[in-house]
Amino acid sequence: MPLSSWLSMGGFPRMFRIDRGPGARAAAGPAVAVCLLAGFAAASLGGQQAGSPAVVQPGAPGEPTKTLPASTHATLPPIAAADVEFMQGMIMHHSQAVEMTALIPSHTANKDVRAIGAKISSSQADEIRMMQRWLAARGQATSMEMPGMPGMDMSGKPMAPMPGMLTPEQMEALRNAHGAEFDRLFLTGMIQHHTGALVMVKDLFNTAGAGQDAEIFDFATDVDNGQRAEIRIMQGMLRNLENKN
Repeated sequence: MPLSSWLSMGGFPRMFRIDRGPGARAAAGPAVAVCLLAGFAAASLGGQQAGSPAVVQPGAPGEPTKTLPASTHATLPPIAAADVEFMQGMIMHHSQAVEMTALIPSHTANKDVRAIGAKISSSQADEIRMMQRWLAARGQATSMEMPGMPGMDMSGKPMAPMPGMLTPEQMEALRNAHGAEFDRLFLTGMIQHHTGALVMVKDLFNTAGAGQDAEIFDFATDVDNGQRAEIRIMQGMLRNLENKN
């Protein structure tokens, strides 16, 4: 396959860093990217024997590419402490949302509440697994808590609750409610919960040097967009409940 055809199919991996000031959403600029090209070296380097591996570092705009030693390996970009804290905190945050949705089958027959609960449970459980993989790949703990000491962070200090998370009293009230009362508590609680997640995303993007990892940026943006949409849906459901009473 000609190199031009390969490139048109998205041959270069996405290896760009997002440089962004506090509060900005997606001002992206290319960083130094290392692309491993095997089998296309002759077309790209002109004259190099076909089939021999080559490691090419694209130059900045207007500058030539560089051929690096064949022993060069791609590495993960450096991570900010705020990125790690965001992912660890969001795992904890999502876990409570999944716990809330697990009460639905035994506490209400409301089809709309069951539908939104199933969607939240599925999406957030998948996101928890993604965040755990992201942290493990970078040698980071997948929890902010010290093993065997719930409520304590890695430094041994009491953990502040994540924004929007329900208090133990709110969770107990939710467990004890059934029917329409459960529906009301679930919707108000999950709206509070989702609003807290939006605060966490905002804090991430407002932290200098954080949120530049492409995977974190995409995930945090999806959380912001998805949970804003779900908040609007649940607000409408809550209004319908209130109108019936």
